Amino acid sequence: MRRLALIALPYAWLLALFLVPFLIVFKISLSDIATAIPPYTPTLDFRAGWQGIKDFFSELDFENFAFLATDSLYWKAYVSSLTIAFISTILTLLVGYPIAYGMASAPDHWRPTLMMLVILPFWTSFLIRVYSWMGILSTEGYLNQLLLGLGLISTPLTILNTPTAVYIGIVYTYLPFMILPIYSALERMDGSLLEAAEDLGCSRLTAFWLITVPLSKTGIIAGCFLVFIPVIGEFVIPSLLGGSQTLMIGKVLWEEFFNNRDWPVASAVAVVLLLILIVPIVLFQMNEQKSREAEQ
Repeated sequence: MRRLALIALPYAWLLALFLVPFLIVFKISLSDIATAIPPYTPTLDFRAGWQGIKDFFSELDFENFAFLATDSLYWKAYVSSLTIAFISTILTLLVGYPIAYGMASAPDHWRPTLMMLVILPFWTSFLIRVYSWMGILSTEGYLNQLLLGLGLISTPLTILNTPTAVYIGIVYTYLPFMILPIYSALERMDGSLLEAAEDLGCSRLTAFWLITVPLSKTGIIAGCFLVFIPVIGEFVIPSLLGGSQTLMIGKVLWEEFFNNRDWPVASAVAVVLLLILIVPIVLFQMNEQKSREAEQ
């Protein structure tokens, strides 16, 4: 009974905070828009008895999902979100891996300080950090002032409200999520393996590629998933730094839900987005399962 009670707690948490909200959103996605409160029909009326329940389910349909397939705006937004998420993940990995490697190679007494510097941005509001990049990347921002002062450019660069600004904001924001898993994997690595590889004739670069990278694979995979999954549905960064030129599904979802007040279509967009995210989540879980089995 104690074991069942212990297992039931996280399942109850998932039921209350994930499954029930998902079922509500899925139900709304099968509804039709209406000028009312709530702005969709049908609504379940238990006072009508069994007939009311049958009428409720008979009015649900998949027209909103069919609409998503026919309107190019939505599938272009999904493709654009996947593309931006993939490129951002690669850029974050290229920036984050050397930092994690440097942290793992640093003396033991420096590692807590370096760890604190990585997580220090989390002490500031996410929204404030994104807003700060608007002041840095704008035409009259600090970056252009610095480049003009150094004589590297003659006219200010247009960075804000471009895809470049979106990538900068995403890499900066999600960099700790890439660094920490990789650092955790590298920290556990046995340094004698590199010494043995160099004694056997490997150069430092070859030993790094053959020993360090494979042993840090679990951290790389975990970091990539921790960046890729939330970036797909990102809304704040493309809205503030990308402007109207950046098309991502998070912005489309916001506009459908709050501007157009089309809750059924917005819910259908959210359900499809969740189904897309399930694939990397399942792959991540499978990787974690294999890692645990390998450690045992």
